[in-house]
Amino acid sequence: MKRTSVDTIRVFRSPLNHSRGVIVAGSLRIPCAIGRSGTTHLKREGDGASRIGRFGMLQVYYRHDRGKRPRTLLPIRRISPDDGWCDAPADRCYNSRVTLPYNASCEEMWRDDNLYNVVVDLDINRGPITKGRGSALFLHIARPDYTPTQGCIAVAQKDMARLLALAGPNTKIQICG
Repeated sequence: MKRTSVDTIRVFRSPLNHSRGVIVAGSLRIPCAIGRSGTTHLKREGDGASRIGRFGMLQVYYRHDRGKRPRTLLPIRRISPDDGWCDAPADRCYNSRVTLPYNASCEEMWRDDNLYNVVVDLDINRGPITKGRGSALFLHIARPDYTPTQGCIAVAQKDMARLLALAGPNTKIQICG
């Protein structure tokens, strides 16, 4: 049976709580956490905001030791203990995957918590990369209480599986203001 994907996954900010929202993908509606500062058109490194706009879903990364390979039509890659993501604006690898240990500031992708069990790399500040306009902006797993993110979009693990099943190479995520 051929699987089909949705064209757009929309993220709407809650009018009552600027760091929470709802994702709508076809008939699917799921809660999410967004940046602690809400949403913005002008993203800056460390501002804690989720960038408003329409972005591609580039690749899925997952922890094979914490669950099965996600079902999706998106490109997929296992996370390894030496995977990191550079968040140092002055570094030549800013907003890119790097191998740890790395000599500039970066996020570890192999985390002790569950937030990066499944991560979708979003096409935010990716081409061309502008220094200081945000890095490691992902769709990832939320904390149980949907604590605000540093600018990412976060959903429950069961909801991530449902979203990925609907996503394909041409699916866009649209973060609304």
